[in-house]
Amino acid sequence: MQTPNNDLKERLARYRQIKISVIGRKSGQTISIPVWFVLEGENLYLLPVQGSETQWCRNVLQNPSIRVDARGVEAEYRASPLTDAKAVKSVIEKFREKYGATNRKASAVPIS
Repeated sequence: MQTPNNDLKERLARYRQIKISVIGRKSGQTISIPVWFVLEGENLYLLPVQGSETQWCRNVLQNPSIRVDARGVEAEYRASPLTDAKAVKSVIEKFREKYGATNRKASAVPIS
């Protein structure tokens, strides 16, 4: 995703969860859901911890426009899936470092 602004970066540094809003691929309605994330430099990574069949992930893959809300600081982004196996592995490891190793599917596809 694009570079988060300074206010958003400050919030992302303090919190472990954000809310994203995506467009439902079937309903066309805006759907909001809390998600875990990793901020690395200028990149914000989202990981569907239940795997790439997670509904919000499937919605983002169909319509990559998302809104990020970090406790009142919001921004709009265009998400793109990471497909390089080495990059995916690196991001999954960053999630494990931040949130712990349990319940993380190695097959999950990070959205950056």
